[in-house]
Amino acid sequence: MFDDFHGNERVAAALEKMAAQDRIPQTLLMVGPQGIGKATLARRFAARLLGGADKIERDDLSLPHNIELRGEREKWPSEKRAEEPLLLASQPDFVTFPPDGPLRQISIQQMRLLKERAQFLPLHGRWRIFLIDQIDRANEQAANSLLKTLEEPPDHLILFLTAENAYDLLPTIRSRAVPLYLARLSDSEIRRFVAGRGVSDVERRVSLAGGSPGLALSIDLEEYDARREAMVALLEVASGVSPFSAWLTYSDKISMSRQEKLEDYLKVLYGLLADLLAVQQSGGGIRNVDLRARLEGLASRVNFDWIRAATGKVDELVRLLRRNIQKSIALDALILDLRPVV
Repeated sequence: MFDDFHGNERVAAALEKMAAQDRIPQTLLMVGPQGIGKATLARRFAARLLGGADKIERDDLSLPHNIELRGEREKWPSEKRAEEPLLLASQPDFVTFPPDGPLRQISIQQMRLLKERAQFLPLHGRWRIFLIDQIDRANEQAANSLLKTLEEPPDHLILFLTAENAYDLLPTIRSRAVPLYLARLSDSEIRRFVAGRGVSDVERRVSLAGGSPGLALSIDLEEYDARREAMVALLEVASGVSPFSAWLTYSDKISMSRQEKLEDYLKVLYGLLADLLAVQQSGGGIRNVDLRARLEGLASRVNFDWIRAATGKVDELVRLLRRNIQKSIALDALILDLRPVV
């Protein structure tokens, strides 16, 4: 079932062995970076037990029809989303509960629906399999509601949870799941994965993917470059290389863009800070190779403590994302917080 799955052979082999020996934990927690293949493995495993692989694959969140569906739901008021919790179920015994709404959260309504649906017997065979994709995006109410199902799952239910960081979950959820950790792929593995898939700028995608095959394929380089230019300008202003006025044009554009999320900018910013640290401390390999000269200029103006402080401030913004904070105001404040540190 995993013949064309790239990387993390040990995890794939462990799942294969569970299925072959019919010794399957009722709750499995797949942990790893975005785009590494956590949900893909869950769908493949479900297809192995349930059949109907073509139907199960329709629930892939990266497919255009699902992207469009979630985009439309983001325009709904919260009351309407609460009345119709989001789930995907092309195969009746396999159900995916993905993040929903503008803040991309797992909601209490979804977890209540999961608890209700969990009691239904399989339509065919022995099992029903539920995938909660990005359970680390569950709010406190949703997480506590899920915990009730984890404590006493029905015998026919297998739960797959995915998360980027297991320690963003409640300890009580972690303790009730068997964890499987997926590692980043090497550049050569990403290169083999991307080869033959008809995408442009293969080497740049390999560099920016950070070991995640899904990201290597899905990244929109034009959008990424626009966000990256804004975040480089932010770092140059925050470090004192440029005056604050140099940031205002970017701030206005970010404020006016309703479609883009603060989270998208923060991910780019994390990558730039990692590159900045690499340039300053080791001069080693970086993802944004074409920006090395600008990063070297930045590295000469800041020290390790500044980079650590900047990373800490970005961490704070990530924790505030669920409060729907204003993008441009948050980034303006980030600059102002960092400028006195220089």
